[in-house]
Amino acid sequence: MSDWGDDYDEDGIEAEPIDVDEETGEVTGDVDESAAPETPPLYYGSVDEFVRKHLRYVYRRRIAGDGRSRVWAAEWWRYAEAVSRLDSLWRAWEHLRLDASTGMSVWWRDHADHHMPILLDPDGPFAGAEGELNSSKRGEPLPYAPPPEGLFPDVRETAGTD
Repeated sequence: MSDWGDDYDEDGIEAEPIDVDEETGEVTGDVDESAAPETPPLYYGSVDEFVRKHLRYVYRRRIAGDGRSRVWAAEWWRYAEAVSRLDSLWRAWEHLRLDASTGMSVWWRDHADHHMPILLDPDGPFAGAEGELNSSKRGEPLPYAPPPEGLFPDVRETAGTD
């Protein structure tokens, strides 16, 4: 028995030593790279695709287009802070979607519920975005206008071409 309580059986835990160069600290010899976890592919290839196909449909709010209550800009890509926040929402969603147990709950609570009120605030990044283009009725998707071609390339197509 150890000082930590009952000894336990370590059967089944197999560790193989690795060779390390004592001077450089680099791993030498055969390294099984197939054991490294593969990065799952992105579901959406850009922040634009995420906003266009997902966010505007799951986060439906009445946007009056008067600049006084909730505000949203169909041309969200013209607003640097909004692009940064929406890109953060997209990347967090991509990561958390892989957690089948609580991933989406965490995304809503820690990410969407934090950023969306700031984005929709009349004094937020879309302040002054008014008019029919920037409005939606209750239950409709958030307003959307496509960005200029090539502004948000699909990163899935450029991955691995370095």
